[in-house]
Amino acid sequence: MHSVYVFDAYGTLFDTGAAVARHGGEIGEKGRELAEVWRRKQLEYSWVRGLMGDASRNFWELTEDALDYAFEKVGDVDKSLREPLLEAYRDLDCYPEVPATLRALKEREARVVILSNGSREMLARAVRSAGLETLVDEVFSAEDCGQYKTSPTVYDMVTTNFRIYPDAVSFQSSNRWDIAGAKHFGFHTVWINRKSEPDEYPDLAPDAILPDLKTLPGGL
Repeated sequence: MHSVYVFDAYGTLFDTGAAVARHGGEIGEKGRELAEVWRRKQLEYSWVRGLMGDASRNFWELTEDALDYAFEKVGDVDKSLREPLLEAYRDLDCYPEVPATLRALKEREARVVILSNGSREMLARAVRSAGLETLVDEVFSAEDCGQYKTSPTVYDMVTTNFRIYPDAVSFQSSNRWDIAGAKHFGFHTVWINRKSEPDEYPDLAPDAILPDLKTLPGGL
């Protein structure tokens, strides 16, 4: 076992498609496309800001910007759903196996941590609405260091806080680019490949690949 288990939030613990799914009946056949564009632009905006070294616009603001873009890109979606969709995103569902996985790690006396580009406020609400408060020891937001992943500064918040070397950390993410950044930093990495995506960064290979978090404790 590692002493600290770090989890990305969005797409790893929390289902980023849940907000659109919750309003699927009102959105109609454009729902899947809207969810995909919204998520893609949200990430793209964080990467561009990260490359510029400017994280003055936090991840929640980028989430709002990305939804506005998605409405324009997809078209034929009622824009009065903007606020309901954003409200639903604040309270995303976690994946079904998440509570049991985190509980199993806690029972083995591991520290359980979230490290996310999400803003402090949106992460606090997501953890609370999913009922994970007692299962998470620390929540680190990229907002705390003024950078976005994959900047090493973001990953370093974990090692600095716990005063440990990177190889004492197991880092779990569904985002392959995030796994690449964490691997480069020196973390042990587990790619949660929920959608059976092909590998993108063979030179920064994950230490393990799992289809979900369900089997993570069993592999320790």
